[in-house]
Amino acid sequence: MPRSVALLVSLALGLGGCASYVTPAGGASIPALTDADIGEALARRPAAEFPVRLIVARVQAPGYVSHSNRGYGQGSFSVVTTRDIETDEDFAQLGALPGVAAIGPISRLLLPAELSSARDLRIAAAQLQGDIVLAYTIDTAFHTDTLQIGPLQAVSLGFFPNKQANVTATCALAFIDVRTGFVYGVAESSATEQQRSNYWSTEDAIEHARAVAERAAFAAAMAEAQSAWASILAAHTANQCASCSSSAASPLALPR
Repeated sequence: MPRSVALLVSLALGLGGCASYVTPAGGASIPALTDADIGEALARRPAAEFPVRLIVARVQAPGYVSHSNRGYGQGSFSVVTTRDIETDEDFAQLGALPGVAAIGPISRLLLPAELSSARDLRIAAAQLQGDIVLAYTIDTAFHTDTLQIGPLQAVSLGFFPNKQANVTATCALAFIDVRTGFVYGVAESSATEQQRSNYWSTEDAIEHARAVAERAAFAAAMAEAQSAWASILAAHTANQCASCSSSAASPLALPR
């Protein structure tokens, strides 16, 4: 399994009376959402019948907030239901993949206020007649040549003159069976937007860098998701053919 995004939450720093940009909260840990005993995880089996209905859910750290979005729910994670870096075309491409009957977003109306695990997502997806949850998270890091800036920290505008400033975003995703919690596959991709830090003199400039990095990471992760889906579908087709062959080869029980 590729490295997934770690759950990062830190205390917000005081603004000290100067103009600043507060970095967004971190991503959610997808392994933590699917936590289980190792034996239990290995015992899980896929139950979806293809073609499937995909339910898409963006998960973030608890209390997630950025300049363009805010997470819903509290507990182990939050769910972002408003799109900002995503486009309709992204999900249209996923919906057009072979083996996908339809695709739709998760609704906050179906989610509990306290979110503890992927089971909460699966229950909401089941009410939408979903078969597989596509859960994804975006973790964004801000740093200069010499300083790493964590989630929910205040960046003083123009504080780092003449330094290389980077915004790195990582998008991690997983395909999770609604009925059993089986993880079909995962994917991950990162992107970096580089600027001279003297450009970080306005909130809009830093926000633009964040949006560019997150959009690039998400778009790359969607391409990885399509590759992962091809492998998932191929495995399902192979298992289905093996099952059919086994049934055909089994002798019929003759009545006595």
